[in-house]
Parts: sequence; structure tokens; C-alpha cells
Amino acid sequence: MIDMVGLDTRLAVLEHLHATLGEKFRPCPLLLKYVKAGRLGRKVGRGVYEYPESARR
Repeated sequence: MIDMVGLDTRLAVLEHLHATLGEKFRPCPLLLKYVKAGRLGRKVGRGVYEYPESARR
């Protein structure tokens, strides 16, 4: 599901929740690593999984 929404979008939501609601919502290091590496989900073809060109939408 995170690949469909976008890892960058999920990170932005978690950063907001962390700032407003506390430590329970701190983004995990792996999510930060993936976003920094450009692994943003299906829209770019790489997220948690790799997607062929035909699956990107």
C-alpha cells in the first residue's frame, strides 16, 4: 500500500504526526533511507518493490 500512495507522501504524513503527536509516529530509518535514495513507489518504478514500466501509473 505504501508504494501505491508514495513513500514521500507517507513520510510527510508521519513527520507531521511526529511533530504534533510525539514519538509514537517517528518515521522509521528505512523509510527515510528509501526516500533519500529516490525510491518513492510505483510512480517512479521503485519503492519497497521494483515495478516494470508497464506497472507505473
